[in-house]
Amino acid sequence: MSGEAIAKEANTAFAQLKVLTNGERSQALENIYKSLKENRSPILDANKLDLENAKAKNLSSSLIKRLDLSNSGKFDSMLQGILDVANLPDPVGKMTLAKKIDEGLNLYRITAPIGVLLIIFESRPEVIANITALAIKSGNAAILKGGKESYQTFKVMSNIVTEALADSKVPSKAIQLIESREDVADLLDQDKYIDLVIPRGSNELVRNIKSNTKIPVLGHADGICSIYVDSKFDPVKAKRIIVDSKTNYPAGCNAVEQLLLNKDIAKDEIKSIIKSLVDTKVVVHVTPELKPLIADLNQDYIADAEDDSFDKEYLSLDISVKFVENVKEAIDHINKHSSKHTECIITENKDTADLFLKSIDSAGIYWNASTRFADGFRYGFGTEVGISTNKIHARGPVGLEGLMSYQYQLKGDGHIVGDYVGGGGDKLFVHEDI
Repeated sequence: MSGEAIAKEANTAFAQLKVLTNGERSQALENIYKSLKENRSPILDANKLDLENAKAKNLSSSLIKRLDLSNSGKFDSMLQGILDVANLPDPVGKMTLAKKIDEGLNLYRITAPIGVLLIIFESRPEVIANITALAIKSGNAAILKGGKESYQTFKVMSNIVTEALADSKVPSKAIQLIESREDVADLLDQDKYIDLVIPRGSNELVRNIKSNTKIPVLGHADGICSIYVDSKFDPVKAKRIIVDSKTNYPAGCNAVEQLLLNKDIAKDEIKSIIKSLVDTKVVVHVTPELKPLIADLNQDYIADAEDDSFDKEYLSLDISVKFVENVKEAIDHINKHSSKHTECIITENKDTADLFLKSIDSAGIYWNASTRFADGFRYGFGTEVGISTNKIHARGPVGLEGLMSYQYQLKGDGHIVGDYVGGGGDKLFVHEDI
């Protein structure tokens, strides 16, 4: 089937999906949850085949970690995310503005689904469940296109989701799961029928999609996250936050990639911070002025920072470390080198923290908290379609709210513009809040 035919069917299904009740949409999610839970074994068996193939082809360790559904309770989190989304309030049809234009003429702003979503992803098979849940709950149709590295898992999960939806009011073409052989370029040309593209994958994938479509793209290319440790800080908090931000899931886009240390921090505390990383087998890429302070640490985990070390997303147990003069230099460095994803300041000084929070130009800005919190599940969104570094429409972890737009509804009783001043008439607009 051509990309145009797929997109047309999704567009037609969207018109039917958007008028379903919240109960009907949530029931479909409960069907999906139950079916995926009952089929855990065949899904994980298929996932094991994909992992074996990925390792045989020497794919990157970060891609393999993202592919692994059994890793760190990912399967259970995926299931819980579906239930959490099902139980969220209905995002469709909320009134966000009501204004009386004149007697009998009232204006309303109402939340509405975006339309048809195209999600193209590498590895990350849990995306199937995440996006399906969010799309259905928000009344959006979705076309999901997985990469060849997740083919076996995708095939099994897509069959399960399709069968689960068949026993619901959701139109069959509202969620289309497209296997690898379909032409991505053809789908990216369907700006008449597809309203938003969401890429989930490598820097190369995201940049390629942005360069080859007229459809708006929501997402981020890099996750170059930073932590700045101020001179007035709690050493225990700092080490816990830094180690968690780097080691909890280093392949994640919200893992910290660069560490900025205030030059006034005591030398023994600098050493202690870096030792906490080395002890967890993190390779620290340090600038020359730091090397003398850590000369007696395990040099297997010490490396020289290179010219591009502070513009790099490692997605591994590596981190770039340097000194900065003060919070202002840290802010300047981050705004220049980060990917505008998530940044953190570790300090006990509220004024310094406030300056950092106001000055950083990123989607997420934290004070004394791990960058790994940048996630729709942890934000209480149920799950997420991805993290956006865009500044228009949606920013940061994107849940239901980020998949909504709005429409204006004007309700009158024979009103015409010609009756009003400026339109040839003599009446004045009232403009009162209802």
